[in-house]
Amino acid sequence: MHFHPGFLKSCLHIFILNLLIQVAIAQEPNDIRLSPADSIMVETLISRMTLDEKIGQLTLLASAWNSTGPAMNADYEQLIKTGKAGAVLNFYTVDKVRELQKLAVNGSRLGIPLLFGNDVIHGHRTIFPIPLGQAASWDLAAIENAQQIAAMEASAEGINWTYAPMVDIARDPRWGRVAEGAGEDTWLGCLIAKASVRGLQGENYKDGKHILACVKHFAAYGAATAGRDYNVVDISPVSLYENYLPPYKAAVDAGVASVMTSFNEINGVPSTANHWLLTDLLRKEWGFRGFVVTDWTSINEMVAHGVAADVKAAAGLALNAGVDMDMQGSAYLNHLEELLKENKVTQASIDEAVRRILTAKVRLGLFIDPYRFCNKQREQTEIMTKASQDFARKLVAESCVLLKNSNSTLPVSPGVKSIAVIGPLADSRKDMLGNWYSAGKWEQAVSLLEGFRNRYGKQTRIIFEKGCNLNDSSVSGIDAAVKAAREADFVILALGESGEMSGEAASRTNIDLPGMQYTLAEAVIKAGKPTAVVLFNGRPLAISRLNRIAPAILETWFGGTQAGNGITDVISGDVNPSGKITMSFPRNTGQIPVYYNVKNTGRPYSPDRPDEKYVSRYLDCPNTPLYPFGFGLSYTKFTYSGIQAGVKGNSITISAKVTNSGGRDGEEIVQLYIQDKVGSITRPLKELKGFKKLMIKKGESVNVSFTISREDLSFYHPDLMKYWEPGEFNAFIGGSSADVISASFKL
Repeated sequence: MHFHPGFLKSCLHIFILNLLIQVAIAQEPNDIRLSPADSIMVETLISRMTLDEKIGQLTLLASAWNSTGPAMNADYEQLIKTGKAGAVLNFYTVDKVRELQKLAVNGSRLGIPLLFGNDVIHGHRTIFPIPLGQAASWDLAAIENAQQIAAMEASAEGINWTYAPMVDIARDPRWGRVAEGAGEDTWLGCLIAKASVRGLQGENYKDGKHILACVKHFAAYGAATAGRDYNVVDISPVSLYENYLPPYKAAVDAGVASVMTSFNEINGVPSTANHWLLTDLLRKEWGFRGFVVTDWTSINEMVAHGVAADVKAAAGLALNAGVDMDMQGSAYLNHLEELLKENKVTQASIDEAVRRILTAKVRLGLFIDPYRFCNKQREQTEIMTKASQDFARKLVAESCVLLKNSNSTLPVSPGVKSIAVIGPLADSRKDMLGNWYSAGKWEQAVSLLEGFRNRYGKQTRIIFEKGCNLNDSSVSGIDAAVKAAREADFVILALGESGEMSGEAASRTNIDLPGMQYTLAEAVIKAGKPTAVVLFNGRPLAISRLNRIAPAILETWFGGTQAGNGITDVISGDVNPSGKITMSFPRNTGQIPVYYNVKNTGRPYSPDRPDEKYVSRYLDCPNTPLYPFGFGLSYTKFTYSGIQAGVKGNSITISAKVTNSGGRDGEEIVQLYIQDKVGSITRPLKELKGFKKLMIKKGESVNVSFTISREDLSFYHPDLMKYWEPGEFNAFIGGSSADVISASFKL
């Protein structure tokens, strides 16, 4: 066991005590409680700290990257040496982290090590599909593995804390940050939240290859009014509890180490000042023992919200609400001492926040070895490995969703002699990474064009034309694109958004194809060759016009480092697509929000009476989405029959037969939905309650069975208590939320 001299200098007695008391209680994985020895060490350290040093632990400094690496504020050395920084954001690589950690451990009075955080959202160096794309795989094991690889690579470059997963439920694709989440369904979002936390944090941190996770944005950030980022949230208590809070609770139950506050308000109170949210609910009701960090300068921003007259007042509100660490705003650094003197915050509140930060550092093993995440050999051998690239490629293919495939346009016939790859995203490596791509290098990404060249080699002629830019009015390249299409046996149209058009601060009021891309598509498709559109985007797009003219559409999101190879695996037929969307695609922007688990009205629209006027409908558009939640085609066909539902004691079993009636082996994501027909408050028309991803050979039939409990049918009531009610229920099994067979049961 190695103890760094800088820390031994001031805390030798703590380490001796820690060595003597090795009667630590048995702990569950990710249990945030400390052993008795570690608890004594933390308390002893707190007793020796000055107020400045305590406030320093609650301060998160940010760095930025320039051409030579991470760069800090001019006074960062002095802040770290005087113990006025507890963590650093956006700072990585072994040499740089070691340099800064040494400054803290050897340079400050108590030698307390720093946390190093970074936004490792969908990979660190190896970039995986954006989270919304990963969710479309419905593969929880793969999502967990992607996060585990991300943690391994990040920890190999000095990072020990990430601001992921984002679990905000979102029903408005105008909001750019839907790219970072799991979509519109709460039940599925909970499962993905747990898988992400497990992948990032592992069983414990002893191997040095797992890092602290941070669930965000607490709470209900995905319900921003009008889909405009940073906007207010106006939501009923029942909807908050039923639809938006459960994924955060799932992450807490999985042992997530930290929670990030959201920018929005709830009931008129910004989350960063919300005592009910951060203390009463999160800590007292849910039992969260980790630490709470703000989003970027969100304490300072409460002045603009209008709940604090100045930053000093905002700092007091945040600490009293339960915020432990201030990200980048220096509100605590500049004002907590004065607030304490004025009795507007308490010493006990400051000490408790410090205790939580130190506990996280103990769990990571930083007091035993501050440099355990500074392993040069790991940095050289565990990043961008062949195994990671192979897995990334497989996950790209799993995340692809076949939205349309008229006349079996896809896959590309093995006998084609020439393929035209056309479009502004056909040869864009940078856009393959999407948004929030951490330390990923776009130069290492595989574009769609490169994927085709890698797959087909010299046996097939690959013709490339850009056709148009992503988002301007020029049509000068369309004639050349049409000429290329006419020369080819098959045409691929690479269309969509740029990587920067979704993500944070990327809200859009028009989510159709930007620029002249539809004009390009129309001209190229009129050339008459078999044509498939490959969509790149970070949100559901409103592509009704494109859907009308395109023979085939493959949704690929932003696939990351191996995007081009993984997509080509699907287009060529080497992989049969199995992905299903987890967020509905609207027919047009005016239809938003549109999602599957809607409620009825007193005047519901019926397709059987299409001309009825005085019902809940649009005059110019169907109520239904263009592509519903859970939808995704295959190169084969699956049929459902024989659904049955039975009740025995506390268990409800629903089963059906699924047949692969097509000509290829394929995976199908079989989905279970439930409808509570009559409740004391209105209930959704369908709610996802189960799924199974099955490989079914051509011509084969399998019996699929789901067993749920009565508790799975519980819901929140106006008193915010959750329980089920007896009555009649419908059960649905199918390949999407809209394409199902049904049976009923009674409780």
